[in-house]
Amino acid sequence: MNKLALFLAPLALSLLTNCAGYQPGSSKPHQLASVTKLAVPTFKNDTLEPRLEVLVTNALIKKLQADGAYQIVPREEADAVLNATITDIDRSQFRAVRSNTLRSSELLMRLRVDYTVDASSGEELLKGQVQGASNIVIDPSLQITERQALADAAERLSISMASAVSEGW
Repeated sequence: MNKLALFLAPLALSLLTNCAGYQPGSSKPHQLASVTKLAVPTFKNDTLEPRLEVLVTNALIKKLQADGAYQIVPREEADAVLNATITDIDRSQFRAVRSNTLRSSELLMRLRVDYTVDASSGEELLKGQVQGASNIVIDPSLQITERQALADAAERLSISMASAVSEGW
């Protein structure tokens, strides 16, 4: 029996410590641990791109709903409010035409958003900045492809922002 105890003791110890770091449920940032209901009003748009604020806000709301860490509610019912401002759209050359390096064949578009999560009492709980980027190949219909690139950049930005707000990274 002594040999059996010597065999089972390390086995039992390893089984008890294997899941020591795991916790079921969401892993919200500690500042937002008490927040269950979040309001996400339409973002402020400091750029000259029309209707961009609705595109980015809707993308974020969809990501937060899919994540499930918060219930998205109107401002009156919320524990906290996520306020955000689209601060910049940056367009830069990603690739040039082989025969003429001054002429672009592909552009990189970046969106920047500053955000804060404020408690219903007005106290600032979380603050940050996120970016989303997308590449576009320049074709004759530049306005349509630019709008598609903005939608893609908004989607990528919303993934980063939802991770920061619901998981803390």
